Amino acid sequence: MKRRYMPVALFSVAALAIAGLGFNAFQRSHPDITASADAAEVAPEGSPPVPAEAVPGNTLQAPVSIMPLGDSITSSPGCWRGNLWDRLVEAGHDIHFVGSESDPCPPSAVEEWHEGHGGYKVTDSVANGYVRSWLELNTPDVLMMHFGTNDMWREVPVEAVMDAYTQVVADLRELNPSAVILIAQIIPLHPEGCDGCPERAIALNALIPGWAERLTTEDSPIWVVDQHTGFVPATDTSDGVHPDGDGYVKIAANWFAALDPILP
Repeated sequence: MKRRYMPVALFSVAALAIAGLGFNAFQRSHPDITASADAAEVAPEGSPPVPAEAVPGNTLQAPVSIMPLGDSITSSPGCWRGNLWDRLVEAGHDIHFVGSESDPCPPSAVEEWHEGHGGYKVTDSVANGYVRSWLELNTPDVLMMHFGTNDMWREVPVEAVMDAYTQVVADLRELNPSAVILIAQIIPLHPEGCDGCPERAIALNALIPGWAERLTTEDSPIWVVDQHTGFVPATDTSDGVHPDGDGYVKIAANWFAALDPILP
């Protein structure tokens, strides 16, 4: 079964609650999801919004292959994948996770495949041809990318990260011209001893919506998924970087809110 959809603005579950943008309506269709803005980190006022102009979208046909791409936040610990898998299966979607890496997420029965690589930078992974090889090995219908945390930690210029994102999109579209890309605004970055990390993460996230709006196409839409707003490093991570159980639930809820409407 094919479904036609339109790439429109995406907000995190917490952002809907914070901004008062219809969270009650959203929650009626997702009663298992709750949101709290208490102590949540929010992008500064004036940051560009997610792309809001609706354009015709492509179609996806079941079973849909989905590649989670990123660093240790995606690999292990990366058990938001299990939480997300359970939500998608319970919603009736016929999906497969793909990748060359495998890490279980008990008690979930998630397909363990992914492309989360601990310690990797997106800039190096693209420059060295790693991402291209991963995409060639398991070309997905949908790419979910939360990648750039280590770049910000190591003070890689945000422009270089955006260039890497652009190359990922180009490589994927060469292999699958109708691929759907979900790009995350990364979760807050508060490691011990890195005073500039929080601001660098915010600076990166501020560039993503405009970039996505420029590169999105009718055949291969790009969706922005806000994983930053509403994420609380003090309670949602174990070390200011890696999500804990509460963080997993928030990350999975945001991915689910993006995927559920577009999957057959």
